[in-house]
Amino acid sequence: MAEAISFYARQAESCAKAAAEATLANQKTKFLQAQAAWQALADKTALVQARAARREAERGRAGVE
Repeated sequence: MAEAISFYARQAESCAKAAAEATLANQKTKFLQAQAAWQALADKTALVQARAARREAERGRAGVE
């Protein structure tokens, strides 16, 4: 999943750069919307990964006791 998070973050960066270079307002808006979507995807994936790791750690502790 770390690869996916990295990919999503790179896409968000790419959209941010494209938005900064856009000359038309509607282009800039679309790139900023895409950036927000990619960043949300990266954030959500990171959250899911963190929750899964926490659950695994809790299962490990429960199994040790």
